[in-house]
Amino acid sequence: MNKPSHVIKRSGAIVPFNKDRITNAIYRAAVSVGGRDRDRADFLAGQVVKILEKRCSEGHTPHIEEIQDIVEEVLIENGHAQVAKEYILYREEQARKRHEQAERASRPSGNIPWAKIWHILNWAVSHNLHTIDALNERIRRGEFPHIVHESEAAYEDDVRWAAEMIAQRSNKLKMVIISGPSSSGKTTTTIKLERHLARNGFKFVAFHVDNYFFDLEIHPKDEFGDYDFETPQALDLELISEHLQRLIQGEEVLIPYYDFKTGKRNLNQSPMKLEKKEILLIDSLHGLFPKMTKGIPDEVKFKLYLEPLLQMKGPDERYIRWTDLRLIRRMLRDSTHRAYDPQKTLEHWHYVRASELRYIIPHINTTDYIINSGMPYEIPLYRPKLLDQFAQWKEKYLDDPLREDASIRATRLHALLQAVEPMDDDSPIPSDSVLREFIGGSSLQY
Repeated sequence: MNKPSHVIKRSGAIVPFNKDRITNAIYRAAVSVGGRDRDRADFLAGQVVKILEKRCSEGHTPHIEEIQDIVEEVLIENGHAQVAKEYILYREEQARKRHEQAERASRPSGNIPWAKIWHILNWAVSHNLHTIDALNERIRRGEFPHIVHESEAAYEDDVRWAAEMIAQRSNKLKMVIISGPSSSGKTTTTIKLERHLARNGFKFVAFHVDNYFFDLEIHPKDEFGDYDFETPQALDLELISEHLQRLIQGEEVLIPYYDFKTGKRNLNQSPMKLEKKEILLIDSLHGLFPKMTKGIPDEVKFKLYLEPLLQMKGPDERYIRWTDLRLIRRMLRDSTHRAYDPQKTLEHWHYVRASELRYIIPHINTTDYIINSGMPYEIPLYRPKLLDQFAQWKEKYLDDPLREDASIRATRLHALLQAVEPMDDDSPIPSDSVLREFIGGSSLQY
């Protein structure tokens, strides 16, 4: 028998062999179909390793695809057909995404709201904020306060229009869902939207999805001990759907309470019932995920999607990635409000992004309205806050195959921040700005 010491990744990089990765892959597939038995996943991973040892000749370094083929085989042979199906579907989905990436230049993605993007790009060109060079030029002319005002006005117009659309449908609505990927500004937007609607006599009741997290100990985690709590399966989707259906029918339910300090959920804690003219307000990453509102008619839901859809070219002549803006936002928020190391946020981001691409982005075009929370002026503020750290991370993760994702993001963001004019003074930014949710100094109560 030959126990493999290394594995060849799809990129060609060779990394140390780690059985825990197989365990985690099996457990993730199990979680997605309702399973929560980590010990069983570890046992099955052991079966995979035994087969691999028998089949590997001396000095052979297996390819990741070779190992995944064995995983499928073991799952099926051990009677886990449903988990095997999920695992196979995930592999096929990843293969499809890699193929689509290769064709991206010639075929547009159906997940991108092109009409909205065109409107934002047109606005950026009209305000001379469509490139980093144009932004820098305006900053050097002393126009930073004007850029802030223009950006905030565009965002407020979006929020106001969304509120008007909701008001027009208020006679049938039972819930408003505010969704979008991490650090898109959902909390601030929810508060602003609620204020707009309160002026029109509508009353909202917050439904806190975070209370429906499963206990932390049964969440998937990787070989670094990093929990994957970004997936919708981290939430008790069946209970959420059941409670939502009962609430819109006028019944009382007992809401659970999730203790983030202990990572434990306590069931049947707080009574909740919708009164007449009350509408549920749901602020959730996965509000668009079908299983969350399963069985609830579309006509009683208003689905709002939020993301910083900035249309600005960076120093490499490519459009700045929205996910990069949100990564920086989350770094600053986690560091300020949650005492969480920004480096850990960077290392965890591949989970965030993988979950978004699988569970959030595909549903973007099912929404009733899209709000752009991207602020052209935010990038200059980030340079003095994070440029030095990105320079350090760029070097730290260089040639580390286990941190390839962090390396790519650190290198890209270091180049972006290095290219923009720095701005230390954030006094022109309104105290109720969506950006205050991340940089601090907000007058809103979160």
